[in-house]
Amino acid sequence: MQPVAINGRPIGPGHPMYVIAEISANHAGRLDRAEELVRAAAEAGADAAKLQTYTADSMTLDSSEAPFRVGDEMLWAGRTLYDLYDEAHTPWEWHARLRDVAREVGIDLFSSPFDQAAVDFLVKLDVPAMKIASFELVDLPLIRAAAATGRPLIMSTGMATAEEIDEAVVAANGAGAVGIVLLRCNSAYPAPAAEMDLRTIPDMIDRWALPVGFSDHTLGTTAAVTAVALGASVLEKHITWSRAEDTADAAFSLEPAEFAELVRQVHEAEASLGGVRYGPSDRERPSLQYRRSLFVTHDVRAGDVFNRENVRAIRPGHGLAPKELDRVLGRRAAKDIERGTPLSWELVGD
Repeated sequence: MQPVAINGRPIGPGHPMYVIAEISANHAGRLDRAEELVRAAAEAGADAAKLQTYTADSMTLDSSEAPFRVGDEMLWAGRTLYDLYDEAHTPWEWHARLRDVAREVGIDLFSSPFDQAAVDFLVKLDVPAMKIASFELVDLPLIRAAAATGRPLIMSTGMATAEEIDEAVVAANGAGAVGIVLLRCNSAYPAPAAEMDLRTIPDMIDRWALPVGFSDHTLGTTAAVTAVALGASVLEKHITWSRAEDTADAAFSLEPAEFAELVRQVHEAEASLGGVRYGPSDRERPSLQYRRSLFVTHDVRAGDVFNRENVRAIRPGHGLAPKELDRVLGRRAAKDIERGTPLSWELVGD
């Protein structure tokens, strides 16, 4: 598998999950709220906070014609794309301050660029990675520009066919990508659990031989924990101060306490996977003494025949293993034996 590291942190199987708190539009147009979310992400145990670097003009046209309005099936139904992106964007002049806050609290901060100007801006900001959003996975020139910066590239694959992912990976590698991570994603907001198809994660790992993560737009934490068990190495989830706030992404985001619980669950699931092991663990070893074993269950005199009445497999495990019962039955006691004595070969005569 192609090695990937973000800010010196290895990403992939055998390494702890890299958790990204996506701020997106949840800053509510306030720098102080954006700062609070970066700090909350760190307190919740995230490894990184992520922004989106665009302007309304770099995303779309200022038009109210039908193609530029959000359809009824979407969370933002009826709004023009321009107005939505104008409200949701993170002002570029905030980025340096948010990067500094992230450094203060000990987490990474990077962003999703949406055009060449944003790529150049993020290079000057010295972000440790770049993220390609699902909707931009088909923008191969953008992928090449981001990959050519010499920073690891995380690419979300919501809606993408296998052929489109192939094209994106080839474009990134062709531009000199120093590391690629693919994210399984469902680009519905919120996304229904029944459409996650998380079994795609191990298939992606096998198909592209790259670290694969999960960009989670579901309302809960179950899908994210499941993704861990299927081999995900990166988790991205939106964080909001409160879902009651009227921001574009709050409805499918986690509040700080919920995000912290998600991180706890993810790392607990990760720890529970462990490795391949047969036999007792260190914590199990004391329990071995309470397995079943062969005990004398009635007083026996020397020369008495062992039978199913005076020898039984019971707990604890101080006597012969139960599998030895057939070898014991019919043989005679070598000496007098009191009830409750664990049977040993020294007590078994001919």
